[in-house]
Amino acid sequence: MSDTPVQTSATVLTVRQVQDYRAMTLVAPAIAERFRPGQFVALAVGGEHTSRLVRRCIGVHEVKSDYGGTVELVFADTEPGTAWLAGRRSRDQIDLLGPLGRPFRLPRDPVTCLLVGGGPGGAAVFALADSLLRRGCRVHFVLAGASARQVFGSRMAQRIGDSSTVVTEDGSMGERGTVRDVLPRVIEETGADVVYGCGPTSLLRSVTQIAGDFGLPSQVSVEEFLQQTGACGIGVCMTCMLPVHGEDGVTRMVRACADGPVLRGDRVRWGDLGTIPFDALGAPRVLSVSEGGSQ
Repeated sequence: MSDTPVQTSATVLTVRQVQDYRAMTLVAPAIAERFRPGQFVALAVGGEHTSRLVRRCIGVHEVKSDYGGTVELVFADTEPGTAWLAGRRSRDQIDLLGPLGRPFRLPRDPVTCLLVGGGPGGAAVFALADSLLRRGCRVHFVLAGASARQVFGSRMAQRIGDSSTVVTEDGSMGERGTVRDVLPRVIEETGADVVYGCGPTSLLRSVTQIAGDFGLPSQVSVEEFLQQTGACGIGVCMTCMLPVHGEDGVTRMVRACADGPVLRGDRVRWGDLGTIPFDALGAPRVLSVSEGGSQ
């Protein structure tokens, strides 16, 4: 099995409504066999003669061996590109590139893992859960959303997880509150060794901070940031740059698509997303008058 991404014409098997989201299953054997949890695919939208040039980057919910290999994606219909995807029918063709990006790093030995998911991006935790369970890990879930209709996979989490906690902002499913309200308790109750996060940037920031408070490592997928900023999915356009500080303490700008989307949560400078910090390696310098700048 090669790690090299492939570009293929994938056949739509189904597109169905799941809560407030759309779940699309594509027949794409070459991508399914190469996929590792945390990776994503980039879909061309609008058809062969469209003026929409920017691919949509979407994380993979699961892969199956059906029809030689299928890939299932979960996304929200929020703009013209995703609306076009939501309108596809069985047997339609979609230009698909993948699998792309760096996947989650899996533990060598069986450990207790806490998987936190929110929104459509949270669907990606289930492919990760499958790999962790096959390695003998204990898997616990925290799933979050603004309302019950924005929580994806609660029944699946109950079925496959050692425990599952659901939290919604309006209290329509599970507990009322946010991830920040329940995560400390769940970490203590489960004895988690590592925390993984998929979903909105605000959720990832909370996961990182709380895991750090407990001295736990965190891995997060910055898929939402990639969807908001990315254009190519392969590291060429440089629009999805974000600041990450390394072991040497130096901040570098990395590509969410090629250097991510999975990153160590404690390395991301969450407060500086969307900017180039002045202390980042290679950041533009503003000369002062004493350095020769003009007034």
